[in-house]
Amino acid sequence: MILFWCVSFLVVLWLLIVILNAFSRPPENLGVTNDSLSPCPDSPNCVCSQDPSESHQIAPFPFTDSAKHARERLLTILRQSPGCTVMQADENYVRAEFRTRWLRFVDDVEFLIDARQNAIQVRSASRIGYSDLGANRQRVEALRRQFEQSSP
Repeated sequence: MILFWCVSFLVVLWLLIVILNAFSRPPENLGVTNDSLSPCPDSPNCVCSQDPSESHQIAPFPFTDSAKHARERLLTILRQSPGCTVMQADENYVRAEFRTRWLRFVDDVEFLIDARQNAIQVRSASRIGYSDLGANRQRVEALRRQFEQSSP
């Protein structure tokens, strides 16, 4: 009987989390302002190559080909990434959403293609919650490896 109640509780909790995530909206601070991505909040569930905070800092993606070709390589990688949906793909800005497999948590990932610096600035943040156990940093580093491997 106790097992039944424990399983029932976990199923209800899982359903509530899935429903909460289904109705979460992108934060208002997404996008580019003054040629920069938004800095991270104080929570540890965000990384950004343009954030001054050491705990949130992550390196941008360097490229040696044209900005247009680098953007196309990035979009190809994103479109092949499990759980990823490209939401916006402008000339110098790309925004994607990554959903976790089981709990359907959403992470917003942004890329600013900077042709002057031959770099793609990146920001990845969890939409809800406080800690992500390093998931955003790990994702960005995995995307970086794929981007480097696709280099001409």
